[in-house]
Amino acid sequence: MAIHYHCRHCGYKVGSLNQVSVDSEQVGLHKLSDEDRLDMVSYEQNGDIHIKTICEDCQESLNRNPDYHQSDYLIH
Repeated sequence: MAIHYHCRHCGYKVGSLNQVSVDSEQVGLHKLSDEDRLDMVSYEQNGDIHIKTICEDCQESLNRNPDYHQSDYLIH
């Protein structure tokens, strides 16, 4: 099982954790609301977990351009 982090705005692969077993508290999933968990986390049949996050470049773009928050996808 692996956990894959991808930027929700540009699709960049931020990183992966290759663990046999991971507790949801170890990666902070327990802090998400049910709605956020449905939006940000997906599970594959092979046991992999995909988590939508934000990369440094998109975070920087959003900080400089707050109106970008209205966009689902950013290109940088």
